[in-house]
Amino acid sequence: MKDYLRKSLFEALWKALKGKPNFIQVITGPRQVGKTTFAFQVLKKWKGPKIYKTADQPDIPSIEWISNHWQRARALTTLKGPEVLLVLDEVQKIPHWSETVKKLFDEDKILKRRLRLVLLGSSALLMQRGLTESLAGRFEIHRHNHWSFSECKEYFSLSLKEYLYFGGYPGALPLRKNQARWARYIRDSLIETVLSKDVILMMPVTKPALLRQVFGLAVTHPAQVISYQKMLGQLQDAGNTTTIASYIKLLSNAYLMVALERWSGSKIRQRGSIPKLLIRDNALISAMASKKFGEVKRNKPLWGRMLENAVGARLYAILQEKGANLFYWRQRQEEIDYVVQIGDRLIALEVKSGITKQAEAPLIAFARRYKKTKLIVISPVENLREKRKDIEYITIEQFFKEPNKSIGL
Repeated sequence: MKDYLRKSLFEALWKALKGKPNFIQVITGPRQVGKTTFAFQVLKKWKGPKIYKTADQPDIPSIEWISNHWQRARALTTLKGPEVLLVLDEVQKIPHWSETVKKLFDEDKILKRRLRLVLLGSSALLMQRGLTESLAGRFEIHRHNHWSFSECKEYFSLSLKEYLYFGGYPGALPLRKNQARWARYIRDSLIETVLSKDVILMMPVTKPALLRQVFGLAVTHPAQVISYQKMLGQLQDAGNTTTIASYIKLLSNAYLMVALERWSGSKIRQRGSIPKLLIRDNALISAMASKKFGEVKRNKPLWGRMLENAVGARLYAILQEKGANLFYWRQRQEEIDYVVQIGDRLIALEVKSGITKQAEAPLIAFARRYKKTKLIVISPVENLREKRKDIEYITIEQFFKEPNKSIGL
């Protein structure tokens, strides 16, 4: 099977590697979205000497692992010859990796060695911690998120409904015809690996059973607002709200989920808000549930939550790239699924799998409170007899085909 090239991501990295100045290129993103395959595509095109090594091993390599491979790369450099490309995968697993990278990178810069560096990592927390603590001003980040609907449709011929159920993990999608096997792969090769290996590397987990329960609770309440106190009441293991909040943050840094804050216009009030649980890819929800594709499609409330979650996950990924923020809004009986904040711009979005008219009232209430907000309804309804001029209506397919363009980002 021919590798799929994520063209926009490839072009961005290639331009950075071949241009000036020479920064460390950092690729971050969830497990199993093709980061390593992507790195090999870059290596294949690279005309000069190249080295690829991964720290994703049963025993975590020592800090000398970085120095040894770096010295090998240095030995291939010449004064006027082609630049050398060094790619280090899952480097964040090595304790104190960033200090060594800083020392070696700065030495090369002083001596003008013709060496380019790419680092890959699947832990947002460990990568960001190392970059900000030691490598400030020396790197560029390339965020590789779960595959979009357009990518999955182009390469796997996925329908939109299939995408909403099976999600955007490319390694699992060839198994989707055998749903039991597909779900087992997601649970064993992805979820279990992240929970048992990646999360524990970030910081000590004193209650691993509680961590799993928190994740299990989240995938059964996708795109739902639920207080920490209510979560505590539904969990079997003893804990407190502070522990639950910290575990949700860990799961977020492992690209499994995120807790959205309530938009209030005040940062202080937002920080103490009840969270809305968002799962980063619908495959995680489907694989942990006992319902098959056909059952989920027929279950209208569940299908509506799957749709809302998929829209939120895609929005969150896009807004990370733009340095923007995603919230939800609730005021008494009114609630809006998502509020996008880009600088001083606000976009309020309601997601509906059925009757679109039900989405209008909360949007209008929000607009009264926050003037000049762009109002959008995302639904399967293309043609309404009566459309409000102050609300933009887009179809679900329009959103997933071109999410940036469809909502004016």
